[in-house]
Amino acid sequence: MANETETAVRQRHSTGIKRWELSPEPATFASSNKWSNSDMDVVPEHKRTWGTLVWCYYWLSDALNVASYELASSMLAVGLSWRQALPAIAVGHIIIACAITANGTIGARLHVPFPVLNRSSFGFYFSYFSVVSRLILGMFWFGIQTYTGSECVYQMLKAIWPSTANIPNRLPESSHITTTGLMCYFLFWLLQFPFLLISPQKVRWLFLAKAVIVPPAFLAMMIWAFATTGGGGEIFRQEGSLSGSKLGWAWMAALNSTLGNFCKTQAVNIPDFTRYAPNPRSQYIQLIIIPIAFTFCAFVGIACTSAGYVHYGVYYWDPLRLIDNWDNRAASFFASFAFALATICTNISANSISAANDFTALLPRWVNIRRGQILCALIGGWVILPWEILATAIGFLQFMAGYTVFLGPIAGIMIADYYIVKHQAIDVPALYKPHGRYRYHGGVNWRALAALIVSVPPNLPGLINAINPAIDVGGGIYPYNIAWLLGFTLAAGVYSITSFVWPAQGTNIPHTLHDEAHPAPRDGSQEGSIGEEEKKKDNATGKQV
Repeated sequence: MANETETAVRQRHSTGIKRWELSPEPATFASSNKWSNSDMDVVPEHKRTWGTLVWCYYWLSDALNVASYELASSMLAVGLSWRQALPAIAVGHIIIACAITANGTIGARLHVPFPVLNRSSFGFYFSYFSVVSRLILGMFWFGIQTYTGSECVYQMLKAIWPSTANIPNRLPESSHITTTGLMCYFLFWLLQFPFLLISPQKVRWLFLAKAVIVPPAFLAMMIWAFATTGGGGEIFRQEGSLSGSKLGWAWMAALNSTLGNFCKTQAVNIPDFTRYAPNPRSQYIQLIIIPIAFTFCAFVGIACTSAGYVHYGVYYWDPLRLIDNWDNRAASFFASFAFALATICTNISANSISAANDFTALLPRWVNIRRGQILCALIGGWVILPWEILATAIGFLQFMAGYTVFLGPIAGIMIADYYIVKHQAIDVPALYKPHGRYRYHGGVNWRALAALIVSVPPNLPGLINAINPAIDVGGGIYPYNIAWLLGFTLAAGVYSITSFVWPAQGTNIPHTLHDEAHPAPRDGSQEGSIGEEEKKKDNATGKQV
């Protein structure tokens, strides 16, 4: 009787678990839902709806936000003039736009997400290093952006009910957040949550709404800045305080700061979005819209901060601190609402959808993009406690901001692999097979590992100094001033050279394959061939490899 009861309990437990299990689409390339689900599969033609205009909306959605508004602040703080800082911002975004479009073209041609595409260069299992790295970054910045959005909610509430500023604080000082702050954080988290449930095919309409509402708010703030100061204010009259080599290194550091802006992650995982493009030409507009949108936003930040100094005697680089000084409640509400909408769209496009794709790749049997976004909202929104990090963990914040030392090399490896090593020919079905041609050695492409080992260490002394300025690293700080560019070029070069000297047999094919009828590896070796274990599994399930 006891054995029967124990068996019944196990059956009920198994049944309960299976209720959460996802059913893969019949056309999946994977042998089971352990390796893929419908959200990880090649995007079907009827879902490729991201045309050229959508990419304009998308990048306006990403560019017009608080972080981009504040981008020039650190550059002016180290002694650059606005005339020196603005070109650094423009050039940086031209470079990152080229990397994004190059990687985005791969996604638009193959219609597969970043976690799947990354297997062709890193190997089936080593690709999880990139996936987990991007997942952690996505959840971390989701929490930080949500905290920024809570400040927008506070300004909106204060514009409607001025007494909001007088709500007594019931939380201890050690919590590093006030009662009002926690209330606004929860309200913003709750406000953005329904948008996380929208599929990537339909969320483009949210980007359209932002493209209609937010740019006029930025234009209005810029007009206010120039109209009320008679020329823009003090910042526009300041000259740079640096010259010679100090100016050169400061300008390169400003360039790297631009490359280290949050769109650095998009240079890696942009295929998560371009896979929804009907053809590669649809997303070429990124080359133009990215530098224009981000540079414009930074210029608005310079103008408004300069005007704020004229009116209030303080440089408010945070636009929400500037809005807090306005007497016009209607203007305060509209501007705060625009920044809140901008933050929601940025959080979705740059963080939650990308993190959801990563979750889906790690747990395809249980997680799809919708569930992944919910997990990102719960973990990134509440487990990480962003107000604690902003208040006490400045070193950790600097480390996450400096994670560009890994993202630059990852982007360089992916682009070199597709355009230089594999000559733009990928076996798409093999990307879904752990024992397929992209298995390499034990699921690891050692060439990608070697590229990381060579490209990351030169930037580590500078990263250590950024985390703790008390640690003197001497001249080691200079490579960090060009961390993204240095990591990208070193990784791409090392990966290309090692791939040509020691080619991965069976991974180079004459043309891209989109179906199962791909040829066997050229030399019949294990590296790049389908393993016997996978063959047996597929034969047992009746699926053809």
